Amino acid sequence: MLYGITEIMALLPHRYPFLLVDGIQELDKEKGTIVGIKNVTFNEPFFQGHFPGHPIMPGVLIVEAMAQVGGLYARLAGTGGSDDEVTYFVGIDRARFRKPVLPGDVLRLELKMISNRRGIHTFDGKAYVGSTLVAEAELKATFAPKEGKKR
Repeated sequence: MLYGITEIMALLPHRYPFLLVDGIQELDKEKGTIVGIKNVTFNEPFFQGHFPGHPIMPGVLIVEAMAQVGGLYARLAGTGGSDDEVTYFVGIDRARFRKPVLPGDVLRLELKMISNRRGIHTFDGKAYVGSTLVAEAELKATFAPKEGKKR
């Protein structure tokens, strides 16, 4: 693992139960790519209601996990974000959910930066379980000063 949970928690403001990245396996600044991992366990709080007797990870949380990996890319590659800034998710396009994600699955989150124009980071995100594509989306985010902070 290139970056573990301790390093991730130092870079992202998210905490349990909303921190959805357990590790970073790959980072290539030249290619603009990053690969994150989410270990999906039966203990996830969303499984209590989604769905009792047939637990499935909500698609919106798969997208959120991809977005968190994109935020980590921006911080680690130095293209955006700092401790004095907050990340705003500003767009989700072409989201598709192909297969259900179940307890025990290891979600592999692969993101490629498509562009960084006028402070808007755009990523192509794909989520896999093994070699099976389970979700994909184009994600957009920007960074802004935290409340009370000025640029």
